[in-house]
Formats: sequence, structure tokens, C-alpha cells
Amino acid sequence: MNTLSLPVRMPAQDATTRVLKRGERLLEPDVYLLPMHGVPAVVKDYGRYRRTPLAPLARMLVRREARTLRRLRGWRHAPRLMGRVGGLALAMEFVPGRPLSEGQVDDGTFRRLRGALAGLHAHGYTHNDLHPANVLVDGERVVLLDYTAALRVPRWLRHAPLLRELRRSDLANVLKIEQRITGRALAGRHASVVAAPRWVTAVRDAWKRFYHRFKGRTA
Repeated sequence: MNTLSLPVRMPAQDATTRVLKRGERLLEPDVYLLPMHGVPAVVKDYGRYRRTPLAPLARMLVRREARTLRRLRGWRHAPRLMGRVGGLALAMEFVPGRPLSEGQVDDGTFRRLRGALAGLHAHGYTHNDLHPANVLVDGERVVLLDYTAALRVPRWLRHAPLLRELRRSDLANVLKIEQRITGRALAGRHASVVAAPRWVTAVRDAWKRFYHRFKGRTA
């Protein structure tokens, strides 16, 4: 794998470090932009969970996302993995774009976004967490970010009902983003994609209730 030789711990923050996001929710990392060996890198840092009961889970999230980016190496719609920093941080290339919600977008941008999503599904992955902040637009390039919740599906399982639903849900999220930004109503096939089956809504609501109870106990 073509990755940089990274330090075993996060470099000390100085004037060259830019905080992109502070983790506030459960198991949400701090995100920094900083130079590593002269190369700008975006680092997702779970270091605040070191020496806590959640440290093993944070390490698992780092390993999962690193493995996903490694398997997507060379795919232009994912950032290039630079490596893991110790066990609780992940470094990837800095993509000099703007989040989808902040830049000037047109119909071509959304076509490229749908094409990128189709490509991800063709690689055997569902993203499972698509929203405007997880989509960067860099000129003609659309980049999908944050593969923490991504799921890789074996080829023999790709037509199972649950996996079809995950792919539909990814596309529904993209269409909702497009509707929200453009203000245009969805119609025809796109409208039917967004309408989730009742059993999906029931499962999703049950998961949200469980998650909020879990989060309340660990806060």
C-alpha cells in the first residue's frame, strides 16, 4: 500500500494545525487539517477516548474505515488513505473542495454524485451515512467522505432484501439532498425511491430509540 510513514501518535498541534470539526457526539472524532511530511492531511482523531471503556470501539472504527479506504484505493470518488496514526487516528489526503451544501452546484453535480454512489455500490459497498457534509465538490470531482458506517457486502449477498434496502436508502439520501438544495420536488421513480417501506421505517425507529437510550447511559 502506498502510504506515508506516519508517527505512532498524533503530531503536536501548532500554528499549522487547523481544526475542521470538534467531536461532540458519542464516538465522534475530532478532525484536523495538518501537514505530515510536508503533505496536507486530514486526520480523524479519536484520542479523547484513550484509556476509556470506549477505546476498543474507537480503534475498531479506525480500522474499519482504514480498511475501506484501502480497498477503494485508486477510486477517484474517495480520499486516498495515508495511514493510521497509532490506533486511534486515521490520516487521509486533503481534498481541496467544498461541502455540497456550501458550493455552487448544478444538475451536472448531482448526476456525478449519483454516478459516484453507483460506483460505490458496484465496489460492493453501501455508505449508510450520506448527507451534504459528507460530499465534497472539487471542480468536476465529487468525493464521498466518512466511511465509518460503510458496509462491504459479499457478492453472493448483494441481492438480499436488506442489502437492496441499504442501497435504496443511500440513493434516497442523495435524492433528498438534491431536493433540499434545488428546491425541486421529486417525481416518478425518484419519488418512489425516497418512500421507504413500512418495515424499514419500523426498524429505523427502533434503532433510533435504542441508540438514544445507549447514548444517554454513556454520556
